[in-house]
Amino acid sequence: MSDPVFFERACTPTLAEIIAWTGAKVTEGADLSLTISGVAPLDMGEPGTLVFLENPKYADMLPKTRATACLVAEKSAVHVPACTVALVVADPYRAFANVVGRLYPDAMRPGSLFGSTGVSPGSYVHPEARLESGVTVDPGAVVGPRAEIGAGTVLGPNCVIGPGVRIGRDCSIGAQTTILHALIGDRVIIHGGTRIGQDGFGFAMSPRGHLKVPQVGRVVVQDDVEIGANATIDRGANRDTVIGEGTKIDNLVQIGHNVTIGRHCVIVSQVGISGSTDVGDFVAMGGQAGLAGHIRIGMGAQIAAQSGVMGHVPAGERWGGSPATPMRDWLRRHALLEKLSVERNSVKKP
Repeated sequence: MSDPVFFERACTPTLAEIIAWTGAKVTEGADLSLTISGVAPLDMGEPGTLVFLENPKYADMLPKTRATACLVAEKSAVHVPACTVALVVADPYRAFANVVGRLYPDAMRPGSLFGSTGVSPGSYVHPEARLESGVTVDPGAVVGPRAEIGAGTVLGPNCVIGPGVRIGRDCSIGAQTTILHALIGDRVIIHGGTRIGQDGFGFAMSPRGHLKVPQVGRVVVQDDVEIGANATIDRGANRDTVIGEGTKIDNLVQIGHNVTIGRHCVIVSQVGISGSTDVGDFVAMGGQAGLAGHIRIGMGAQIAAQSGVMGHVPAGERWGGSPATPMRDWLRRHALLEKLSVERNSVKKP
């Protein structure tokens, strides 16, 4: 069986070019004509590759690397071996991402899985839909009436774009994705299997049964958002569900109706956000955190993984546990319970 390469390298830059891209500093006398033909993890660096060190947990690997160059913070540069050029930057991980994006631009956002351009004969585009020049539609995709899609956008195989949906320019819509009752901004990436704009979970509860509440709002996804595979975002019940500019949502996240997510938030896998919750800008949520409905998460707050958030979280605070409390209180309680457990186990039985 052959060993395919899924992402072709777009260029073979010299160290001088990488320095221009990243603003890195090097020691005097370094050979800046050396070229980089690929990237590698720190422990697998070979001649011709670029590596980086960000997390101090991996610092012991740095002196052993054989890579041509390493992006590294100034405090760690002294440990870079003589065979490797130290590229000193303030943020090695961000600089590494910059370089990888230039080496492998096709990995920045999903393209056509059919390897084609334009509207595939195997797709179904309603005659009332409006597609700007440069839209790619893969086989099996369905575009409903009055939908509008901007130039440079790619629709993957078997995705469904509902009636009246608006999708901006230079977006990537993954295979098997469904987008209904939604407005999508520019440069949005939506990975395969995601569902956007379906009914919110709304019922008028009663001993006589549960009456369905019609969900007549929309989903608004602003520019530069990325949404992972198999995430679900419900449309609003009586106002819009909003995902703010630059927010990054991991796989398998559930966002309920009427939720407002601020700008540049990070929401990790399996988070669940109940309806009508308001999340401020730059909030980070760890995996499997669950948020009750009708609460406010303040700007810059951080929610630990597997937390159960039942009430408002002030701006800038770190909360954890279930029910979630400020991180210091949560850790103090955990330490106390551990101490009590040890003391109880140490008591001699008569």
